[in-house]
Amino acid sequence: MKIYLILTIFFIFIIMFLSGCTSGPGEYDAFANCLTEEGVVMYGTEWCSHCQNQKKMFGSSFEYINFVDCDKNKNECLDKDIQGYPTWRIDGKNYPGEQSINDLKTSTGCEL
Repeated sequence: MKIYLILTIFFIFIIMFLSGCTSGPGEYDAFANCLTEEGVVMYGTEWCSHCQNQKKMFGSSFEYINFVDCDKNKNECLDKDIQGYPTWRIDGKNYPGEQSINDLKTSTGCEL
């Protein structure tokens, strides 16, 4: 009897784990794809707390953002005059600091 209880609990945990791993599309997938199609780039680093805030804002949709890690691409960041993190580059102009979804929408014309 105990074995059945243990197996039942085990299978419940397996089902819960697997259902959590199969999430649907992110909330901002289309918006993030539009930003990338428009040539928008976010420059930052992995250790930057403000960059992490931007990643959290997009959630799983951040995978569609064109992100350049300035620790790994120093020359590109120097060439683009990146002086702080994060910096969003839109139409050849730098926008330093955290940008809201609405700011990015206004700057690019991408719709939510």
